Amino acid sequence: MTSQASQTTTPHSDPADAPVLRRMRHETTLRTLRIARHERLTPNMIRIVAEGPELAGFVSGAPDDHIKVFVEGGPDERIMRDYTPRHHDAAAGTLTIDFFDHEGGPVSDWARAAQVGDPIRIGGPRGSQVIEGPIAYWLLVGDETALPAIGRRVEELPAGVRATVIGAVPGAADEQTFATAATLETHWLHRDAAAATDPAPIIAALAQIDLPPATFVWIAAEAGVARAAREYLVETRGLDKRWIKAAGYWVAGEADSSAKNLGEADAAGGH
Repeated sequence: MTSQASQTTTPHSDPADAPVLRRMRHETTLRTLRIARHERLTPNMIRIVAEGPELAGFVSGAPDDHIKVFVEGGPDERIMRDYTPRHHDAAAGTLTIDFFDHEGGPVSDWARAAQVGDPIRIGGPRGSQVIEGPIAYWLLVGDETALPAIGRRVEELPAGVRATVIGAVPGAADEQTFATAATLETHWLHRDAAAATDPAPIIAALAQIDLPPATFVWIAAEAGVARAAREYLVETRGLDKRWIKAAGYWVAGEADSSAKNLGEADAAGGH
């Protein structure tokens, strides 16, 4: 980090060098799998590894893909929520999904009580958006809900690429370790979950980060936080809109809501 970061941004201007978001469409398939492993990854994250013959043909082309996880609610009620395919091992026939454990979330409640051998029902992903281009440096920013996508992205990066993670979590026990061939720098912001809608800590952290040429920024958090972080980078730091992807993985006060692809109209390739 450097306190002079805001003075050293190099905006990207050559359209030929801008990354693109390549869309992949997948056949939408509903699958019933079996829980093969259930563990408390951190105090606020549950990891479930699922397996089963219906996993055959599963495709997830991008680290920020989303699948639907279905659980039963009240009478004749089926609840579904979006989750990231944290890791798919086609050879082993397993799919790993991490669940942020928060009170009042029906899927969180289900994941907390789930046991090895229980069924887990999923659908999708319907598609993937693969970010392609001459990216030398990744800046990955997010809260607890974004950690599965951030972790997968980091672990899939090749050698020779640099990455910085800014992760907002309740405390040190919620920090995660990512194994990667890339050169990784990680910064954890500790804040109470009740403060997850305040963008100030993330913007303050961003102010200390240099943005060298060929930097792609990926942000996911509460919608207002993600939007504020994007606006800061674009309007204050001068980052080319084609070099940033921001999403609201959740919306404060709204159940089962998201605001994906903030600034889509400004981004090359869409989402």
